[in-house]
Amino acid sequence: MDNLTEKDVLKMFGEGYDCSQIVLRQFCKELHLTEEEALKIAACFGGGMWHGETCGCVVGSLIALGMKYATVKPNDKEGKDKLLAIKSKFENEFIKKNGSCLCKEILGYDLSKEDEMAKIMEERLLETKCPQVVTGTCKILKKMI
Repeated sequence: MDNLTEKDVLKMFGEGYDCSQIVLRQFCKELHLTEEEALKIAACFGGGMWHGETCGCVVGSLIALGMKYATVKPNDKEGKDKLLAIKSKFENEFIKKNGSCLCKEILGYDLSKEDEMAKIMEERLLETKCPQVVTGTCKILKKMI
């Protein structure tokens, strides 16, 4: 899918995929990953690792940026500095768009807490807010990959 829509995201959520998986899957060709590899690599990171912590969209993006720009040479300070600059740029743009990198701050509730997850479901945030975050993240990342 070249231009991911909120409707596409909702469909994938309905199929059981998480935000982290959807983001990384969008860039698997550019990263020389199969869709299956992308989906497996990002499988544990949705919902802020299901603790409401770092948003799965951020984690999926950081995996993608690491795959694209990370160095594997020992003691490659220049390569590491370049990667960290790209990482920082992504995070700054993500925060500018979403207010935070933390799932629980983006949603306003912590999905790891039963009563707050009930509020998330009641307010349908997984159907409204999360697809916006996923598509917006892919737009940011597309400029960087």
